[in-house]
Amino acid sequence: MIRFILAALMLAATPAAAQTAAHPLVIAHRGASGERPEHTRAAYDLAIDQGADFIEPDLVMTRDGQLVVRHENEISETTDVADHPAFADRRTTRTIDGMAVTGWFTEDFTLAELKTLRARERLPSLRPGNTAFTDEALLTFDEVIAIARAGSARTGRTIGLAPELKHPTHFAAAGLPMEAAVSAVLTAHGLAAADSPVMVQCFEVACLRTLNGMIEAPLLQLMSPLGGPADAPDLTYAAMATPEGLAEIATYADAIAVETSMIIPRTVSGASGEPTALIADAHAAGLKVVAWTFRAEDVFLPADYRGDLTGWIQRFYALGIDAVFSDFPGVAVEARD
Repeated sequence: MIRFILAALMLAATPAAAQTAAHPLVIAHRGASGERPEHTRAAYDLAIDQGADFIEPDLVMTRDGQLVVRHENEISETTDVADHPAFADRRTTRTIDGMAVTGWFTEDFTLAELKTLRARERLPSLRPGNTAFTDEALLTFDEVIAIARAGSARTGRTIGLAPELKHPTHFAAAGLPMEAAVSAVLTAHGLAAADSPVMVQCFEVACLRTLNGMIEAPLLQLMSPLGGPADAPDLTYAAMATPEGLAEIATYADAIAVETSMIIPRTVSGASGEPTALIADAHAAGLKVVAWTFRAEDVFLPADYRGDLTGWIQRFYALGIDAVFSDFPGVAVEARD
């Protein structure tokens, strides 16, 4: 817990980011991904210019052990890989977290090969304006760190990083341990200390426990309303969200990051319901609470908040949330400030 608090206090020293329950962090979810293709330089730069406190890169691994930034290790939805005849024979089917997935996987490519691809908008029907951005190269974790540091210099604010480890058990089975790779990059950049502007996330448990013994930077346990960690088949996120489960999380992590419905459930009609006790319970366990993901499109909003992303975010701010993930960080910043 102390690690998270120290990181927040360090950010509070900058003019635009006093971190209290009344002034929570805004984390740009894969950058300003509502307005630019996710995980691209354009998305991250826009998020920083819109006032985001942190930017989020999802991390996957290449065949040669490099950390690259993609939503998933299967990249047919987020790159133009299908348009490259030289890679046609690499299309395959893999089991990822118990589900069969067909496509192209980062662990079958070297970093040099992935650098020949270009990013594509993942939700073109919802965000057609983003399809105009077609010349963005895939980024490494090192490059996103450089973007954050350049943004800090440009704006005079400390821009933090919230990397998420995707499918570490899968990559470990492929001989690509993510924990060591992430620890090495953070250490090389001087970002592994307790007061580093970093929040390392994962849906799995073992990797966070491992990282807890490798780095001092704050750790976030991700949770969703259904299912449980892929590396702990007997454990559910529902059980982890109880006071007992939260106390256990506090032994290895500094915060939880949960889907919005775990804090404000949806009613049968699709409207927002009454808040749960999760924020209070997590705070009682010494954990910070982050909510994901705030998006402007009506399909993602409760029936009573359609067309009102600002009001939806402000309801969470009023509940004492410590941070929010948003595809539209500019809206989240304006709603807060």
